[in-house]
Amino acid sequence: MPNSPETTVAAVEAAHAAGDLGLERAPDIIVALNARPPEAAAEILQHLSSEKAVEVLDQPGIDNVCEIIAALPTATAVALLSAVSADRTADIFRELIEPLRTTLLNGLNQETRTTVSELLAYPERSAGSIMTTEFVSVRSNWTIAEVLHHIRMVERTRETVYSIFVVDPVKKTLIQAVPLRRLISGDPHANVLTAAPARKPLTVGPQSDRMDAARLISKYDLLAVAVVDGLGHVLGIVTVDDVIDAIVQESTEDVQKFGGMEALDEPYLRISFLEMIKKRGGWLCALFLSEMLTASAMQTFQGELEKAIVLTLFIPLIMSSGGNSGSQATSLLIRALALHELRLRDWWRVAVRELPTGLMLGAILGLIGIVRITVWQTLGIFDYGEHWILVAITVGTTLVGIVTFGSLAGSMLPFILQRVGFDPASASAPFVATLVDVTGLVIYFGVAALILRGTLL
Repeated sequence: MPNSPETTVAAVEAAHAAGDLGLERAPDIIVALNARPPEAAAEILQHLSSEKAVEVLDQPGIDNVCEIIAALPTATAVALLSAVSADRTADIFRELIEPLRTTLLNGLNQETRTTVSELLAYPERSAGSIMTTEFVSVRSNWTIAEVLHHIRMVERTRETVYSIFVVDPVKKTLIQAVPLRRLISGDPHANVLTAAPARKPLTVGPQSDRMDAARLISKYDLLAVAVVDGLGHVLGIVTVDDVIDAIVQESTEDVQKFGGMEALDEPYLRISFLEMIKKRGGWLCALFLSEMLTASAMQTFQGELEKAIVLTLFIPLIMSSGGNSGSQATSLLIRALALHELRLRDWWRVAVRELPTGLMLGAILGLIGIVRITVWQTLGIFDYGEHWILVAITVGTTLVGIVTFGSLAGSMLPFILQRVGFDPASASAPFVATLVDVTGLVIYFGVAALILRGTLL
């Protein structure tokens, strides 16, 4: 759809105003683009200098980048995508829809098209999918002076120059990774390998999970890690900024799953109404059906409820305490599994740890519950009946049992899900809470039947 004159004028004015207001940094321009419709954002992008437009598109923060690309003239879009780093271009192409995707891909020059196609062939969450092929590679028989000269020549076309990868001049296999700092401080006439660390370079395979690269970079404080094939040839590198973007995306998805829903594919304000219903409705229905088991459990103990109405006062307390303890354990274990602090074989160690933890936490809550009932009864705030002491003991004992069960269930569920091939983050807090709710009622009335038999029951 062509832009109206008013829209075009406003967009051009905004583009000029961006410079007047000091919006010279790419992140600030991205904020301005995200605040406008795609057509207006595309108009602004066209009136930026080519260098600045490429810098903006190279950033991952644009909410509706595909719509903006679609609103650009084809020639302009091809020119910009050809100049953007290869890994970012691949990210954009993953989100484009046909026939625009094929049209723009065919418009790229042969070298760029081949590189982007190779990146698109890797699984979406693999190290290969986020690597860049624009890195500094030098021969192992070069001197430090030759390497520094080469860096000056290619710096503008490389994503980073802080890590230099030394390869065999014949086999083209990776030999070492040298930090730029060591090259600057080294003897210019010495061989480049004299500035290399004594240890072997750390690498990942292109099919490895991208979080494996993230863990290496985080653990060893690297600026980049090489992605190599089975023969040791460097296919590309994963840089620290790419890793940060991947971690933010993974964390966002996990947080959304913790809330009992599918992860959103777009920013909150950009996602359509129907898509939002689809993402949230399925889990809500599943949780609702699960919660119906709570009603079934209460129906089973209908007779006990009729005899001892006072027990109903503490049902929300019992259910929430168990759900909270389970949610705590689930959150801790999902994070530990994601960071590889734990493996599947460690489940028994977790169980041994969570059992006394749950007992102690349950004892603390149980004591608080007993004190609360005692204070309310003593001060005359509420009358729990002549058997209030037994009621207090029932509540306290139940809290010990339900908190212990919640801790065990919440800690074991992520292991079970990962063992059967599901994302542990799917063991969301609402799901654990639902499981513990039903079990909590059974524990509560089971304990009540034992302690209150012959009195209230």
